[in-house]
Amino acid sequence: MANLKRLGKETLIYGTSTVLARLLNFCLVPFYTYYLIPSEYGVIATTFAVVALLNVIFLFGMDQSYLRFASEQENRTEVFRHCFYGVLANGLVLSVLLWLFAKPFAAAIGIGAQHVHIVHLAVWVLFLDVLNMIPFTKLRLERRPWYFAGVRTVSIIVNVLGNIVFIAYLHKGIASIMWANIFGSLASLVLLSPVVWKELRGGFVKLNRTLLAEMLRFAWPFVPAGLASLLISVIDKPILVHLAGLEQVGVYQANFKIGVFMMLLVSMFDQAWRPFFLAHAKEADAKETFAKVLSYFFALGSWFLLGLSLLMPPIIQSNLFGNFHLISPSYWGGLSVIPLVLTGYFCYGLYINFMVGPVLTKKTRVLMWITLLGAAVSITTNLTLVPHIGITGAGWAVALSYAAMAAALFTFTQKVYPIRYEYKKLAAMALVCAATAALSKFSGQWGEVTVLCVKVVLLTLYPLWMWLILREKQPAASPVLP
Repeated sequence: MANLKRLGKETLIYGTSTVLARLLNFCLVPFYTYYLIPSEYGVIATTFAVVALLNVIFLFGMDQSYLRFASEQENRTEVFRHCFYGVLANGLVLSVLLWLFAKPFAAAIGIGAQHVHIVHLAVWVLFLDVLNMIPFTKLRLERRPWYFAGVRTVSIIVNVLGNIVFIAYLHKGIASIMWANIFGSLASLVLLSPVVWKELRGGFVKLNRTLLAEMLRFAWPFVPAGLASLLISVIDKPILVHLAGLEQVGVYQANFKIGVFMMLLVSMFDQAWRPFFLAHAKEADAKETFAKVLSYFFALGSWFLLGLSLLMPPIIQSNLFGNFHLISPSYWGGLSVIPLVLTGYFCYGLYINFMVGPVLTKKTRVLMWITLLGAAVSITTNLTLVPHIGITGAGWAVALSYAAMAAALFTFTQKVYPIRYEYKKLAAMALVCAATAALSKFSGQWGEVTVLCVKVVLLTLYPLWMWLILREKQPAASPVLP
């Protein structure tokens, strides 16, 4: 329980900066639309979508490699230097290439060769971001969440202030957003410099070819896996454009954004979970602890899932803010997407739980195939359902793709690192979750106020049910055989 409490505490601390970043980014959207014309905003949106994909290639999975090898090597400094210098060298080569071919690259991604300066600024964003990643990962491994959250928070504040100053006061146009990101990344690098200097001050380390080869072999599957993972979240838009039209894409995206609140919980958990299970993997009761973590995550995650699914639609449609709505009435046709997107992100949280298997056994290559499976399910579901049920089909694609990934990773983990999860408790919690959703659906035939009251009562009782299930003692079980 002490370990679980510490994991919960660190999840909240890591989550502070994550929540702040997502919320401020969400709040900047109307600011951008006020100062930038749609075509300009489209250039920035396209650029950052490409930056997200290139970031995976620039980093090359070395952050995950550092987590894995530094947790078991006595000489962590050697691991840090190999990872940091490796990322630095890879970033320099790719940055130079991207800078030299910026003009054709800008034309290729659709923003036009006239925006070559945006690509040049994006190169700086990529290079600085990737230099920050290994020091940030070191803080996570050393369980220093306050330092981590403090640096992230300062970077976010600098970024937001930079946006306001460059756009609203200096009127620098779309380049303002890139400059704001550059200054935010520079602020992080300055604050992380003590961490970097502590590891690099002894000069260049002698190249350990064996260690570097092992780290690269461990890291490279994270590249296609990361790219495929990003494709899962973006592939539905171009498919919808061709099958449903641009207007429906707008309706879908507006409701899809509500899923960010569930993703916040998963991201907070992810930041703390990976260093946690690496730190406790060698303990005698490690597997029992990991099993309990899944149970507690399921309890909290399913409550978030139900709360957002049941309450967000009536909140969006209410007159709580007078004539202002969180989403314009013209977008309410996509409300059915919200529970599906939330379910998808909940399944992604389960997937993160099962990551313990491939990471601890160093069999990370499977992540690439599992993520490609998710991308294939997403594409197939979109092509199959969207022509028949519209954007709701795209919502089902999100839910089913992440569910398929979670199921596949669970199966693999049980083969290479079997954990006896608390299946009876998980089944009981799933039953209560389904019953709560069904009762809420049944109450839809009553008046609007009554329905809302029923939902509130059900959601209030839900934590009590979870607590009663979690406190139930598990019967002693025989050891798990490999």
